[in-house]
Amino acid sequence: MSREAILESAAQVIRQKGFHGASMADIAEAVQLQKASLYHHFSSKQDILLELLDRALEMVAERMAQVMEQNVPADVKLRLAMRSYLKTLSEQGDLVSVLIMEHRSLDPDYQSRHYPSRDRFENMWRDLIREGVASGVFECSDIPMTTRGLMGVMNWTITWYRKDGKMSIDEIADHFATMFLNGLGK
Repeated sequence: MSREAILESAAQVIRQKGFHGASMADIAEAVQLQKASLYHHFSSKQDILLELLDRALEMVAERMAQVMEQNVPADVKLRLAMRSYLKTLSEQGDLVSVLIMEHRSLDPDYQSRHYPSRDRFENMWRDLIREGVASGVFECSDIPMTTRGLMGVMNWTITWYRKDGKMSIDEIADHFATMFLNGLGK
């Protein structure tokens, strides 16, 4: 059994049961291993959670970096970034759900290892908004608050998005981008 297969199953189990509701026995059962064999790969459930969080962050940060490298205006870049992020949420639902919903389940020493990566990812979004302000495309008086609002809107889609719903993930991203770029003003 590979670590990759274990992590994939662990993400599914944790998404379904929550971190505190999932046990090492549940994860072992999902990959058809004895619980003792699972401990050969991971020393604890916290180790599994940290690796899942790191993998998810690495994936979304890599995709965000690809968007940030593009030589397009900030409003176009924001739309592309939102599409990329929401597409990742829709394609990697279990993994990203763990990232969004379970990071608070990390023990303090694990948090100190995880939070710098999370903060770097959030700063990529702040940098994008700063770029738009600097170029005169955006007007924003509170970049950290705007970034949190933007991330909150996108992150919450994991709770209601359905692939067979009336809008595609790109349409949802474009709707959110238009809402953020234009506001609700008439």
